[in-house]
Amino acid sequence: MSPIHPAPLRNVHRLPRADGRVFLVTGGNAGIGYFVAEQLSTTGATVVLGSRSPGKAEDAMAAIRARVPDARVRSVRLDLADLSSIRASVDALEVSRLDAVVHNAGVALDHPPRRETADGHELMFGTNHLGHYVLTHWLMPLLSAAPSARVVTMGSFAAKSERLDPDDLQSRQDYRPKRAYGRSKLAQMYFGFELDRRLRAADSTVASVVVHPGGALDALTPSRPPAIPARPLHTRLPGLPAAVLLQGKHSGAWPAVRAVLDPAVLGGQLWTPRVLGLRGRPRLETVWQHLTDVSVAARLWDASRDLTGVDASGSRDAPPGRTAA
Repeated sequence: MSPIHPAPLRNVHRLPRADGRVFLVTGGNAGIGYFVAEQLSTTGATVVLGSRSPGKAEDAMAAIRARVPDARVRSVRLDLADLSSIRASVDALEVSRLDAVVHNAGVALDHPPRRETADGHELMFGTNHLGHYVLTHWLMPLLSAAPSARVVTMGSFAAKSERLDPDDLQSRQDYRPKRAYGRSKLAQMYFGFELDRRLRAADSTVASVVVHPGGALDALTPSRPPAIPARPLHTRLPGLPAAVLLQGKHSGAWPAVRAVLDPAVLGGQLWTPRVLGLRGRPRLETVWQHLTDVSVAARLWDASRDLTGVDASGSRDAPPGRTAA
């Protein structure tokens, strides 16, 4: 008898049931993360919002329950800029397994000066990349306890034109905020692919998938009060012509949602919006050429391990340090 393969998820508006499963969405209280959480909540799964602000998490849960009355949604305080606090946040999940984590939370700065986390890391690199790197380490036992868990890393189209400088990962020598943001997202994407290579080498049941939301604008995003208040018409009108090529954050959530739920999605893949990588339903995209450089990925992994004192795919190595990468 031929094996039965689950059907792929082709319609993002008709999500499959996921009763009994548990998903964590970092930054699930706002923006794209909110819509990832809202959409996953329609499946019957338990969805946990990782948020720095308990008040904003409460607003997000109220907004989700207003649209999904039977939603199984709760929150845990999570500050990715404070590496020493992350283990306690994982303990606060109080679950025996985790079926997926969506690494979505992030910081974006538009102007100088360069800022640092409490651990002495450049704020965007330290939060967007190193925070999720450490979170993955502490989550790995819970992910490994699930039958086929997924780590879904939210990259950015802004990373496509950037290149990492392995000798200046924290922009100490030449700090430009927009470039530092793009590079922090690029580091996340390198991490997602390298994590999958290491998981495969260890014969792990956990898979790592990389996604990005395309061009997701506030002006094209529907309101979800009290989490996402309604925007006045005059602030939305200038963004409407952009809908030809861009989309709202509710649509930007689709690649991550598909990566969590679709049994046809495999580790090491890149999922993006269908139209020029900017808008539309999710599709499988060829991994960008610079992201296939395993030597850069390995150097980033080693630097991340040295900076944090943990190995995201396995054992703890040493106390977190303040090396100058």
